[in-house]
Amino acid sequence: MLFRASAETVAVMALDGSLFLHLNEQYFHVLGHRPGPSEARSWERSIPVLAAALNDAGLGDVEVVLEYALPLNSRRVDAVLAGVHPVTGAPSYVVVELKQWSQAVPDEDDASLCHVERYTRPVLNPIEQVRRYCQYIANFNGAVAGHPERISGVAYLHNATEFGVAGLRDIECDDHGQLFTAGRRGEFLDYLRAKLSPSVPGARAADELLSGRTVPSRQLMSVAAQEVREREQFVLLDEQQVAYRMVLNAVRKAKEADHKEVVVVTGGPGTGKSVIALSLLGELYRQGVPALHATGSQSFTTTMRKVAGARKREVQDLFKYFNSFMTAGKNSLDVLICDEAHRIRETSANRYTPAARRTGKAQIDELIDVARVPVFLLDEHQVVRPGEMGTVADIRAAAAVKGLGCSVVHLDGQFRCGGSDAYLRWVVRLLGLEPGGPVRWEPDDRMQLRVADSPEEMEEFLEGRRAQGYGARISAGYCWPWSQAPKAGEPLAADVVIGEWARPWNVRGDRGVAGAPPAALWATDPAGFGQVGCVYTAQGFEYDWSGVVIGPDLVWRGDRWVTDRTASKDPVFKKSTPDADVDRLVRNTYKVLLTRGMVGTVVYSTDPETRDKLRELVGSREAVAAF
Repeated sequence: MLFRASAETVAVMALDGSLFLHLNEQYFHVLGHRPGPSEARSWERSIPVLAAALNDAGLGDVEVVLEYALPLNSRRVDAVLAGVHPVTGAPSYVVVELKQWSQAVPDEDDASLCHVERYTRPVLNPIEQVRRYCQYIANFNGAVAGHPERISGVAYLHNATEFGVAGLRDIECDDHGQLFTAGRRGEFLDYLRAKLSPSVPGARAADELLSGRTVPSRQLMSVAAQEVREREQFVLLDEQQVAYRMVLNAVRKAKEADHKEVVVVTGGPGTGKSVIALSLLGELYRQGVPALHATGSQSFTTTMRKVAGARKREVQDLFKYFNSFMTAGKNSLDVLICDEAHRIRETSANRYTPAARRTGKAQIDELIDVARVPVFLLDEHQVVRPGEMGTVADIRAAAAVKGLGCSVVHLDGQFRCGGSDAYLRWVVRLLGLEPGGPVRWEPDDRMQLRVADSPEEMEEFLEGRRAQGYGARISAGYCWPWSQAPKAGEPLAADVVIGEWARPWNVRGDRGVAGAPPAALWATDPAGFGQVGCVYTAQGFEYDWSGVVIGPDLVWRGDRWVTDRTASKDPVFKKSTPDADVDRLVRNTYKVLLTRGMVGTVVYSTDPETRDKLRELVGSREAVAAF
């Protein structure tokens, strides 16, 4: 949250202007940058309206929590009102989404989406938006987990008339999703009085909400089977739900009117792309719509087959690779969901491809041609190999050549790294992937960051977290040679050697070795701790605690990073790979590794000067010795 106080105090501070100064400063402190003009303007125009409504309703002692951060998520709710229910006497919370819209019309094909003049794409109906916020909080905050009746939601469009937005109520309203306008302000006041007692201060209820234990996030793989075979396990929020609905609408149009459309969903790590993909696959599977899921990652596809299709072969068969469609007929599928589409390559053919299957087609064309609705989910900044070319521009261009429409949805909220936007920004600034240079880490309440002085220290710390029930893995840059698989009965070779510490890389291939899981399951099988993962086995996965070894391929010298391509043992880098490409790919590699942890990251560099720089940015030795 950015601020909390009674409704009476909020009204006074809004009137004298001190509230907005406080919000600006707190925003900068928590998120590391200033709010955009539109966000600051919305505070100045919407918060006073909400505070006035509360005070006019006689609810001046209700606690107002502004910009409440959703657990394990970077999303923030405009306001949560905390108090006591006037009938039951139990804690009562009202989630409020404030909109300055004067007009909005429902999408003609899907009432859960709507159109607002200032936006070029459909957005989520605010009734559905606030309903999903309520469901999410009920799932993840211990103060209301098991008590969904304690939370309700309302969208307040305080600039709108009934005429301007009446169509938004075409979707069902319930206790988690209501809508009021300026024309129904009196009804809004009655609604607030029905949820919140005027005679009991809300401070204690706010305390309970803000200190509520975070229910651990359902990790993607642990619920894949239920997601695909049974029902939706995740609550999709905002643009996630927009993307989900746009795909389903495109599928329906394809059926009704022989329509073909390309949909692209783009976002950074942890924005929920794979959750959307799995939710779509589950829904289409239940509807009997022919659809497949494909990636360019052996680890991800193998894991999905094992987890989601553990008991049903037909479910396993839903998960393919990008190069599985070289000879498939046009539009032979209704839907192809291309997850991790940044890993699309120029061609599906490789040196093992028989001559009869070498069509000469670009892989992106194969993927578009095979389905009536090809869906691409990608993060352009996770390209870690030469020749990977899945970008929005490439997909748009390929669709345009075929005369096809291409819809793009951008995801911004993220769930990885505890939902800490501050940590993700720290990582990209650290690695020079955004301008401005590295900045000092300012600890937040979402993500923990540590610097280890040795690999032994890192491993000992992670072992301690595992003893507490957390998952943990150690990964590293590809700076050590990788031995061939051992003979039967022999242990893995301890290839990653740092001083007296030596550990094996994760297993090569599809079979476990000496108790270690196969490569594709390193990130998800508990036995993966004890081997060092590389970027190709870590990418696309998450675990609670991430240990990252920065090898000699990326070192800090003076005032900048220096990439030493000679220190990399990655066979994908050829002599012909330009230095600039190697530099970019190495930095992207460490970005991927540093953003796998959900709870915290421990980082170690093999280079003393680099360790000193990390210690300078993260904190003194004394400050982190406690771990």
